[in-house]
Amino acid sequence: MEHEQQLAERLEQAASLLERTLTWLEERKSALSGEVEKISATVDPAVSAREEELAAKLAAAEHEIAELKAAAANLPSGPAALSSIRKTVPASTADMLAKRGIGDGPVDVRALDAALSGLSLEQRIAVKSQLLRAGAVS
Repeated sequence: MEHEQQLAERLEQAASLLERTLTWLEERKSALSGEVEKISATVDPAVSAREEELAAKLAAAEHEIAELKAAAANLPSGPAALSSIRKTVPASTADMLAKRGIGDGPVDVRALDAALSGLSLEQRIAVKSQLLRAGAVS
């Protein structure tokens, strides 16, 4: 009698295990078949607040760009405007040119080439580019 009761309990346990296995297999089957379950989304209020903050920053940046463009349009242009820009040559370059007898003012290219003949190619290029930026080469 007791043996039959134990056998019945074991059969019930096996049946419940089989049911769970069947449920798991059905879930796997639907997952492998490519069925897409219902997708739901919610809008996070923190994300929308961040988007509003970024939109405000973009609007401020666009406003600033428009102001800068308007200010640039009002600036004088042409050679007169370029001559008002401060032109400086580094002190080391001015000293080196002064040692070679080349003073302030526009520098003749031939005189500059003769003065820079003792320098390496890179140094000559650097000095010439500094003088060009300063507008000191004629």
